[in-house]
Amino acid sequence: MLGLPPTAAAPAGPVDDPLTAPDAARAVGAVLEEIVQARLRESRAVDPVSARDLSERLAALVARGGKRLRTAFAFCGWRAAGGSGDTGPVLRTGAALELLQACALVHDDVMDGSLRRRGAPALHVQLARAHRASGMRGSAESFGTSAAVLAGDLALAWADDLLTETALGTPHGPRLHREWRAMRTEMVAGQYRDLHAQAARTSGADEALDIATLKSALYTVARPLALGAALAGADDRTTDALRAAGRCAGLAFQLRDDLLGAFGDPALTGKPADDDLRSRKPTYLLATARRLADAAGDHRAAAVLTTDAEPPPEHPDHAVERIRAALRRTGAVEVVETKIGELAAASLRHFASCGARPAVRREFAALVERASGVVPRRAEEVA
Repeated sequence: MLGLPPTAAAPAGPVDDPLTAPDAARAVGAVLEEIVQARLRESRAVDPVSARDLSERLAALVARGGKRLRTAFAFCGWRAAGGSGDTGPVLRTGAALELLQACALVHDDVMDGSLRRRGAPALHVQLARAHRASGMRGSAESFGTSAAVLAGDLALAWADDLLTETALGTPHGPRLHREWRAMRTEMVAGQYRDLHAQAARTSGADEALDIATLKSALYTVARPLALGAALAGADDRTTDALRAAGRCAGLAFQLRDDLLGAFGDPALTGKPADDDLRSRKPTYLLATARRLADAAGDHRAAAVLTTDAEPPPEHPDHAVERIRAALRRTGAVEVVETKIGELAAASLRHFASCGARPAVRREFAALVERASGVVPRRAEEVA
């Protein structure tokens, strides 16, 4: 078990911390490197084969980074609640969030059949290729899928171990662990609702928002903010305000991700830009487009967008382009953009009610802009 740094008690009154949320997002990389290297040593001591095939691939995925938004939001929640002094516990909590994110990505890629992640082949694809290259028996795809599930489980174990160690080293450990436990359950519920919606061929806008809240908004922003606040010993009023701010900002983030999933540049996002469209994943974007098409009597767009339709196998790219055209023609893109802006603005209003200092409010506004892709309105609230 890694040694834990002592947790300093927060001094009375507001104290400006030299580390900002963007600094924390960068600093967590070094913390992650230390933790992952320790876990790799443990894995190699247990079994060199699984360490080579699973642990090392998982470590590479973590090292390729990502936005580190969850760490930044956790740090922002800590500072909003008056946290200052020793940043070790909040950075380690951020590292646990990044490992949990790795678990979610690996499992999500398996369930969605995604081929790339963070600019490289998805783990299940890598493992299937390794199966073929080694001349192993059986189905390479089945092997890759099964092995990737285990790699995701390993990431979850590393995340849980780290969060537990951190909780044991802070006087606010029980509150920290309660937030973490709730977040894990929400993640699983959201992922299942996503699978259920696709299998049941349901695509209502309200259901899409419920899924986006459970699957992404809570664990991307709301719970990280609350985890940081827990480490600072925040009261219920502050924590509730942060959760409300995080829920809105997290939904804005997911709706932006839906747009990127339909129109984004894979060279910039590190993942395909048409998987959601090929499968007609029941996102809020697609549900909105269908509603608008029905309201306008645009039967051609409705037929293209329906979740019951299957893209012609001989021309899958043509089908994707027809869906994109229908999304634009119905006005769904503009409606979702407006919704993102409204959610981003609401998140700032909620955050302002927690009583955070102006510098912290500006940091939060910058994070919301980064996550949502829009400059939130009511900038005066973070002046």
